Amino acid sequence: MTLPTPLVPVDWLMNHPLEPVILDCRFALADPEQGRCAYEQGHLPGAHYLDLNRDLSSPVQTHGGRHPLPVVETLAAKFGRCGIDSQRSTPVVIYDDFRGAFAARCWWLLCYYGHAPVAVLQGGIAAWTALGQPLTTEVPPPKTATFTPQIQADWVLDYGQVQARQGQGVLVDARSPQRFRGEQEPIDPVAGAIPGAVNSCWQDVVDEQGQFLAPAALADHWSTLTDPEPVMYCGSGVTACVNLLSRAAAGYPMAQLYVGGWSDWCSYLDSDSDRR
Repeated sequence: MTLPTPLVPVDWLMNHPLEPVILDCRFALADPEQGRCAYEQGHLPGAHYLDLNRDLSSPVQTHGGRHPLPVVETLAAKFGRCGIDSQRSTPVVIYDDFRGAFAARCWWLLCYYGHAPVAVLQGGIAAWTALGQPLTTEVPPPKTATFTPQIQADWVLDYGQVQARQGQGVLVDARSPQRFRGEQEPIDPVAGAIPGAVNSCWQDVVDEQGQFLAPAALADHWSTLTDPEPVMYCGSGVTACVNLLSRAAAGYPMAQLYVGGWSDWCSYLDSDSDRR
């Protein structure tokens, strides 16, 4: 089965006979329990909840960033319990309430695991309720689907690989301009950016209502990036996925992701001179 684009509107989800698996990925960095609580208070009918910290990441280590990739077997089993069957190419639609940031992380992980029919809901849960669609507190029971990951290993770079590539291609930082310039750092212990990186803030491709720009506008946005094989990063491999999703919606091939991002890079710094 296929989905029309990596981004689908609410009316498609309301009316399409594919009956995709729906994943709720709401989360708040400042309050890690907020997303789960919101899910329990009301979610799209049939939606399963996936938590950024518990499901879409593995435990934090000395290096690797704030949101390391999850253990493959653990997340694959979770996808199976949500009803995602890799043999049947189960379609999946993901939503959140933060301009697609956490939904994009899950979208990227499913793509990274080789599961193609996956999309993010334009506008998230707010767009759903704005059209008068119902929410429920009923939690769907676990399914028995089999999800077998086919890892796209060349999509991911680690610290050493990014360090070795410096000066050999474009490295794109998805964080805000203020964080990129080192003027503020609300999350990580060190402010700054990876030397040689350029800034393309993830919020430039999606509006405050969580609606991504139209494909033509996204293509125009990314047309100034002349490197056909850029490397994307952010603070910890979350909002960079918004940039990756927007590029996919514009027809670009998947770029590589430095998952650890700035939170991993700065864990290796031992002097101010290393920061930019």
